[in-house]
Amino acid sequence: MNKFAALLVAGSLALSACAGPALAEEPVAAPAATRVAKETAGLKTAVFAGGCFWGVEGVFSHVKGVKSAVSGYHGGTQKSAKYDLVSSGVTDHAEAVRITYDPAVVRYDQLLRIFFSVVADPTLKNRQGPDVGTQYRSAIVPMSAEQSAVAKAYLAQLGKSGLWAKPIATKVEPYKAFYAAEAYHQDFMLANPTHGYIRRWDAPKVAALKRMYPSFYRASFLKDAG
Repeated sequence: MNKFAALLVAGSLALSACAGPALAEEPVAAPAATRVAKETAGLKTAVFAGGCFWGVEGVFSHVKGVKSAVSGYHGGTQKSAKYDLVSSGVTDHAEAVRITYDPAVVRYDQLLRIFFSVVADPTLKNRQGPDVGTQYRSAIVPMSAEQSAVAKAYLAQLGKSGLWAKPIATKVEPYKAFYAAEAYHQDFMLANPTHGYIRRWDAPKVAALKRMYPSFYRASFLKDAG
């Protein structure tokens, strides 16, 4: 396959990703965590799965203190960490985003609050927005004992908050391995601001971040954060 044909295939896959009819979930003012993360100095890593990784990456790329945001796959094998396989729903992977952040600027519990306020509806099982399948499940993947304790406490807090009529479906999953997605998925919101999916589903999430958490909002997109 020549380079031009390869680009056409990649573009076709990108345009067909993360799409389908449904009603958008409204942002929710999730509560501040009662279990505050006690993190040591230095950059930390966190992994979040919350539906199509374009929007998850897009929101975190606008959060102050986030130094890197990479779209990828978590939960399955390296061999199956390919978009065409993951999007078919036959792997154990979830579309996920690995972020690197400075806890002196934004703590892990604050990232969780942002995630459940504007990115993912924690009551949806194996879907988010218009996207349905196990690959679109919402999951928290702790990278340390402290993150695990904070995540479990926060999910329990959300369950008692009364903000949602349905029970919390988001799970805490053990870290296996994270595999970066194909290059055309990285910085997708930045590269494709007029894409129909981005305008309909993901741009409103960034707008909600700006409106609800102005002290954490960064106007510039964290470009090429891999």
